[in-house]
Amino acid sequence: MDEEAKPNPNADAAPAAAEAAASSPPPLSSSESAEGKDKEEEKEEEEEEEAGDLVEKLVELVEEIAAISDFRNAYRRQFCNLSRRIRLLAPMLEEAKEGPRPLPEVSYSALRRLREALADSRELLRLGVSGSKISLVLEREKIMMSFQDITARLEQALGLISFDELDISDEVREQVELVHAQFKRAKERSDPSDDDLFNDLVSVYNSSTSANVDPDILQRLSDKLQLATISDLNQESLILHEMASGGDPGAVVEKMSMLLKRIKDFVQSRDPEMGTPVNTTELSGKDNMASPIVPDDFRCPISLDLMKDPVIVATGQTYERGCIERWLEAGHDTCPKTQQKLPNKSLTPNYVLRSLIAQWCEANGMEPPKRAAQHHNAPASCTAAEHSNVVELLQKLLSQNLEDQREAAGMLRQLAKRSPENRACIGDAGAIPILVSLLSTTDVSTQEHVVTALLNLSIYEENKARIITSGAVPGVVHVLKRGSMEARENSAATLFSLSLVDENKITIGASGAIPALVLLLSNGSQRGKRDAATALFNLCIYQGNKGKAVRAGLIPVLLGLVTETESGMMDEALAILAILSSHPEGKTAISSANAIPMLVGVIRNGSARNKENAAAVLVHLCNGEQQQQHLAEAQEQGIVTLLEELAKSGTDRGKRKAIQLLERMNRFLMQQSQAQAQAEAMAQAHAHAQSQAQVQALNEAQSQVEMQVEQLLLPTTSHLSDRRDG
Repeated sequence: MDEEAKPNPNADAAPAAAEAAASSPPPLSSSESAEGKDKEEEKEEEEEEEAGDLVEKLVELVEEIAAISDFRNAYRRQFCNLSRRIRLLAPMLEEAKEGPRPLPEVSYSALRRLREALADSRELLRLGVSGSKISLVLEREKIMMSFQDITARLEQALGLISFDELDISDEVREQVELVHAQFKRAKERSDPSDDDLFNDLVSVYNSSTSANVDPDILQRLSDKLQLATISDLNQESLILHEMASGGDPGAVVEKMSMLLKRIKDFVQSRDPEMGTPVNTTELSGKDNMASPIVPDDFRCPISLDLMKDPVIVATGQTYERGCIERWLEAGHDTCPKTQQKLPNKSLTPNYVLRSLIAQWCEANGMEPPKRAAQHHNAPASCTAAEHSNVVELLQKLLSQNLEDQREAAGMLRQLAKRSPENRACIGDAGAIPILVSLLSTTDVSTQEHVVTALLNLSIYEENKARIITSGAVPGVVHVLKRGSMEARENSAATLFSLSLVDENKITIGASGAIPALVLLLSNGSQRGKRDAATALFNLCIYQGNKGKAVRAGLIPVLLGLVTETESGMMDEALAILAILSSHPEGKTAISSANAIPMLVGVIRNGSARNKENAAAVLVHLCNGEQQQQHLAEAQEQGIVTLLEELAKSGTDRGKRKAIQLLERMNRFLMQQSQAQAQAEAMAQAHAHAQSQAQVQALNEAQSQVEMQVEQLLLPTTSHLSDRRDG
């Protein structure tokens, strides 16, 4: 993108096929769609549209764009960049959903512009997935103009958005500002099209027969257009047929089909089976892009390879599943990276990191790593006897006999606890909807068995989706609010297990679960508090749930757990505070609670992980309107020396947070010093001015006295006349 677009030296030789294709491109914008309404009607609808509906539509557009992928064409980098930047706007829109209403006209207009630009972006990205690869190259001028137009409109719309009016948090604001800057740079720099690729197509078109075409040119076309397998070539052929039936000029499609046939003949001659991609190892170095450097956070600490299936162990470290499983099977009971003893050998899928790795791969033109088959997560079908036993238990669950229900629920609870095979067998037998229907039972024991059975079943990945689609969340929340302490504990644990799937965080947050979890964290048993804390931590990773948690009164409860050392919940409380402090409401609530001395105390005396989280909270507090006040208070508490120590010996994240705080503190102290020096200079200037005024006043007074004396010494007129008479 840093180079200027170069003129095509063979522009005059471009065939009629290219010109005709450029004159009749597929639709690139939603405004060009034939199904659109009259512009006046659309304008009236926009004026009537509520701000909330507008933001919802923006969220839906970003979600649709995020689902568009696999840009296997000559413009892959441009499509991936556009898609990636738009996806980064999602947190801002999620926060805007909960922002103030009504919106000022300026912000409302900016969001409407953003919606229009996103709608056209969606159509362009869809073209990148479903459009003809040959046609895209021949229409390069229009394609690049579309990228430039959409980039400029997105940049303009983002520039008009007021973060303050939408109540966007500082963390999300920084991310959007980065995206805005990227769009601005992209707008100012024209991304060059691939002239060589276009010229190669022209060369093939102008050749009288396939035999006259240079094989190296066909090899480059096959590679750059990613037309190397029978599937690729058939898909391209199908798209060209659809273009012909959809009204595109027959001659144009016929000529593009001829180009495709020559590429297909070449590929088939090189690979008669047409089952796998053609080997491109013989290509010159200039045609092979250098492999991108894999970020360290994406590598397994054991193998140092890009992780395919990252999992979290009990110490919080992440490893590739296969590597850590082999480590544990070898008899080790410690964390390879930290050497801490593992309290248990459970492995939790790291869905967030897996998603980040997939996004990074897509942005760098790489196929996302495929997860290895996990035999323990895909158990064999249960035997006929086992299935029969489960069915019998389900029949008891459906009976009206309370004793039978209680016994069957208890048996299913135990079976689901024992093995993955049992969990799969019970889920396959259709037990989950029946169990969900019994969550509202008034029998305490049955309710405890049912919710615990669902907890055990949710450990099996496929059952998570079954539980959600069965509408279990409201029932689990009902038990969380009104069940026995054991039932409440296991309800919280169930919500935690379900929330490991990102989309479930939204469902659970909207169900009213968060206030009930806050209540359990406040007055539950020790186990109940831990279950509630883990569930709240996971739910609050989703930006939209943070405000709900703050409004449910979570901040005072967490601060209480930090100060009550006997609670044993300081680690969990600080981890959640670190997440909530990035939200405007969370930041305000922590600030109002005068938490600075407590946080400095944790940095002084806490564990390494707690120091890290306390510093993370302070980074958010010491930013924005009250930055000066909080920095001054932290300085009074003696934080500078503590931060210098943390920057040297803390965890990696703790070091980063300490350095951030030290930089802000240094700027604050420098500003204080400058302000003090300025005040002293002003005071000196004022004193000097006063001194000068006093001297001047004395001089004036002395002059007046001297004048009066002179007047007294002068002889009077009457005295002179007396002398003349004598």
